[in-house]
Amino acid sequence: MDIHTREVRIGVQGLTLGMYVSRLDRPWLETAFLMQGIKITSEDEIAMLQRLCNHVWVDVVLGTSPNPRFLAFDEPDAVRQSRAAAEVDALRKTRWEPQLDVQAELRQAEAVHATLEASIEEVMTDLHEGKRLDLERLKDGVDAMIDSILRNPTAFVWLKEMKRRDNYAYQHAMGCAIWSASFGRHLGLERAELQLLALAGLLSDVGKTRLPEGLLHKRVPLSPLEMEQARKHVEHGLEIIDATPGLSPKIREIVATHHERHDGSGYPWNLRGGDIPIFGRIMGIVDSYDAMTSARPYAASRSPHQAVNELYQQRGTLFQAELVEQFIQNCGIYPTGSLVELSNGQVAVVTDVHSLKRLRPRVMLLLDADKTPLQQFRVLDLGETDHDDKGQPLSVKGGLPSGAYGIDPVELFLH
Repeated sequence: MDIHTREVRIGVQGLTLGMYVSRLDRPWLETAFLMQGIKITSEDEIAMLQRLCNHVWVDVVLGTSPNPRFLAFDEPDAVRQSRAAAEVDALRKTRWEPQLDVQAELRQAEAVHATLEASIEEVMTDLHEGKRLDLERLKDGVDAMIDSILRNPTAFVWLKEMKRRDNYAYQHAMGCAIWSASFGRHLGLERAELQLLALAGLLSDVGKTRLPEGLLHKRVPLSPLEMEQARKHVEHGLEIIDATPGLSPKIREIVATHHERHDGSGYPWNLRGGDIPIFGRIMGIVDSYDAMTSARPYAASRSPHQAVNELYQQRGTLFQAELVEQFIQNCGIYPTGSLVELSNGQVAVVTDVHSLKRLRPRVMLLLDADKTPLQQFRVLDLGETDHDDKGQPLSVKGGLPSGAYGIDPVELFLH
């Protein structure tokens, strides 16, 4: 029997000895309970649950069944959706306006990017060698990154896309930090919250430094036993965080829950919906997007456009719909770094996304209509240009997969 078909939701007044409480109406991490799921053995535990919660879920296979009069039926979908939308709206505490254009910010962002990348590499090398996490080194890099993202969020995203390297672990940590700060900026979070999210992004998979190298670099799908071992990285990550003084409990919460999924199919605790802390839900989207757009040992990278489409297909199942929609508003239907074909047949790479014109980004033209390379790349802002050189209406026809027509943006722009 599937766990979600054997769970029943009850009011806390109906709790009795012998019941197995599998879920709460709040994250377990906000409680004093050490385990995710408990069998009630004392009146003190009942009293504690009644103080903390309005309702809980009881597993009728692992413990005593409740009296039917205490059953609490789930809220109607409309009520639940309204509450979820209000929760996302409540995140907005400020509105950040760009201070520099992307070209001006790129000059400052490049040095910051290099410094942060070096910091991540050194910190992970230390952890591989059994040394402690150097929190201050990471914080300095994160603060400089957030300054750049607040001035203009596109520059750092563009640098990440253009400076991909072979080491997935370092690049994924960098990507999660950049995207979480950029997404948080879009949502209107305050600076302290952006720092918290970015640090959590850097540390989200830090537990993988304690996994065997061979497991991390396998080029074929993991066996069920290997998958179980790989998922232990969350537990290892929490151990590293607990041994690091000065880290916010919120960072621990994000790292603990960024692999949980909206429909309960995630891990390690099969949390669902609002039981997942909202920053954990945000990091889950960011982590998945960056993983999809990165080349991993066992999977080729998807284009940013393909990854956005994948997230959109998973809204309401793996990820909260309202947050997915906000993330797509943040990065655009054709995110920075996407290869696109224009309506006149030319091929371009997206270099900037307009907040009000998501379908009309700024692009750099790479191939002519007959798919031959242009002698000189040319920047074109579709937000300001409606027609091509022949006077024909011009728009993005569609996204292209990574490597289309043999294009490697890294080779084009860095070598």
